[in-house]
Amino acid sequence: MILSGKDNRCHMNAREALKVYYGYDSFKLGQEDVVDTILAGRDVLAIMPTGAGKSICYQLPALLLPGITIVISPLISLMQDQVSALREAGIPAGYINSSLTEAQISTVYERTRQGAYKLLYIAPERLESDEFNQFVDSIDISMITVDEAHCISQWGQDFRPSYLKIVDFVERLLNRPIIAGFTATATEEVRNDISCVLKLRDPKTVVTGFDRENLYFEVVESRKKDEYVLTYIKAHPADSGIIYCATRKNVDSLYEMLIGEGIPVAKYHAGMSSEDRIENQKDFIYDKSPVIVATNAFGMGIDKSNVRFVIHYNMPQSIENYYQEAGRAGRDGVQARCILLFSVQDIVINKFLLENKALTDIPDEDIELIRERDIRRLQLMEGYCRTSGCLRNYILEYFGEKKDSPCDHCGNCDGAFTEIDMTAEAKLVINCVYEAGGRYGMKVVLGTLLGANRARLKELGTTEYKTFGALKDRSESNLRKLVEQLLSEGYLYQTDDRYQVIRIGNIKPLRDPNTHVLVRFPQKTQYEHMAKERNRRGTDTLTKFGYELFETLRNLRLEIARGEGAPPYIIFNDKTLISMSAKVPRDKSEMLNVPGVSETKYEKFGARFTQAIVQFLNDHPGVTTSIEEKATEAGYHDNSSAAIGAPSARVEYNRKMNRPDGAGASWTEEEDRQLEKEYHAGMSIPEMAKMHDRTKGGIRSRLRKQGPIE
Repeated sequence: MILSGKDNRCHMNAREALKVYYGYDSFKLGQEDVVDTILAGRDVLAIMPTGAGKSICYQLPALLLPGITIVISPLISLMQDQVSALREAGIPAGYINSSLTEAQISTVYERTRQGAYKLLYIAPERLESDEFNQFVDSIDISMITVDEAHCISQWGQDFRPSYLKIVDFVERLLNRPIIAGFTATATEEVRNDISCVLKLRDPKTVVTGFDRENLYFEVVESRKKDEYVLTYIKAHPADSGIIYCATRKNVDSLYEMLIGEGIPVAKYHAGMSSEDRIENQKDFIYDKSPVIVATNAFGMGIDKSNVRFVIHYNMPQSIENYYQEAGRAGRDGVQARCILLFSVQDIVINKFLLENKALTDIPDEDIELIRERDIRRLQLMEGYCRTSGCLRNYILEYFGEKKDSPCDHCGNCDGAFTEIDMTAEAKLVINCVYEAGGRYGMKVVLGTLLGANRARLKELGTTEYKTFGALKDRSESNLRKLVEQLLSEGYLYQTDDRYQVIRIGNIKPLRDPNTHVLVRFPQKTQYEHMAKERNRRGTDTLTKFGYELFETLRNLRLEIARGEGAPPYIIFNDKTLISMSAKVPRDKSEMLNVPGVSETKYEKFGARFTQAIVQFLNDHPGVTTSIEEKATEAGYHDNSSAAIGAPSARVEYNRKMNRPDGAGASWTEEEDRQLEKEYHAGMSIPEMAKMHDRTKGGIRSRLRKQGPIE
């Protein structure tokens, strides 16, 4: 074992500890900054997306600081997963929660006093225990880590009053330790609230960016949601995934349908017994049931790294909730899909749930404000579902991260759209809102413009408006999309109260005859698009034999996990197994060069994986397991993520990946000149991509490099 006592750790620096305990040669973006700040004794607030390695940012300093680190975490499952992973890495950690008996808790206290642990995980409710407060007076606390720190902000999407107890707990300590807060999703307003409520002292705020490049976002408008889910799962039988539903009823119904189709699936919601929830969660984590259908009661703290898809059967109530739940896909950095199945009924369900949301321990004067913010979040979530723009950018801009160009890697960017000038219609919409005096919502405005024969419109008198029936030849769905665009561009705005009336915003730009309102409409349904998915998967760099080796290593991992009583991804995640399959390490030194293989994990499992690889190579002499490794051996060096090198190999690879034949080829001076001419002549990027037989991303990158665009 690597961990032989305090002396080993005392002589390590952060990078050495990273390699020894986690198997990585370098930090991810932002990690080193957070670690160095903590080791310098300064408070920190880190906003890092799921999969960015938040846990390492406090676990690693905890190893190097002299005392113990207390980690405040909201869920039992999170504690148990984290502690299991730490122990597998050779890091001493423990937890205290309601799953332990009093005798077991006393044992944890005693072992902590003896210095057996460097990290101790607890729930915020434990802070009120007299026994726990007596215990902390007898130990040296170097740091208090607040995980899921957004739970302390009542303006956040998941406020938990129990988190407020943290402040009182810290203030009663004889010596104030370092305070470190971590969360994946927080707007600037919530970040400021966390910092103030936690009373952080001169904190360093580290925001690494919210983008998860390996996630592919897609919105599907469909009334046949069950059919979509079943088709998707049958098309991806080897994938693990989560399907989120808004209600227990939907969970039960979808679960029964999938079970009836022979799908190995589990379910999870608050209406189930605690024993059943725990059992089903374990079945999912251990891949006995690779798919789970659940309400949002499931998932926080679930560190399952090989989730390849997250499907939202219903629209969530906020972008924060959606991004946090969708972010449970692809934690290993391998490609994963986040699909939201949207219908108008989702809005109705969510409004009902928000109106009946319990707001306890909150002052009366704040309740109305919180409800208004909830409605505003729901409006913005609906905007995500209806936008024809880049889905990734919509999310990033919500969190304050501005992007100059679309991602070229989401359902909307990959979809085909027709752009229609609806300036004249937009002015009629604004006139209707003006006639209404800003007193009515979307339904009344649309009904008036369409000339609908409704008693309610007659009662309100909108049938007498000049704009009544002015757009009766248009479809309601197209008019709704127009109004939503006018809202997003600020020509109109929607109030945040429960009635959500529409009022006139800044219409000055529309007085300019050169200003146009262009609305994009999809040319084909997203359902059809699903059948043509082409985003690259982590295993796509593996050859036939490489994939066979990957499956061999996965089976070995499952065998070891069952013997260890641990989830498979804690042994090695999929990304590490893919790297093993590509690099085919034959001895210890080669195995330690595989990302994710630490000294400790090699000591425990490395020899068995090395033996399996050597045996595979003996059984298949001379085979190539990876396209990239083959290209490197042949002397081809390309900076793209799929370095193919030779033209024939490149074309073969591109066709396999459903990419244009020219993708990844070198650019000539003549092609650069032609590209610039086309850009200045007004050609669109998709048109140029088709002309040059390149990807849209390749065209955009080349234009950026040559200077026409920033």
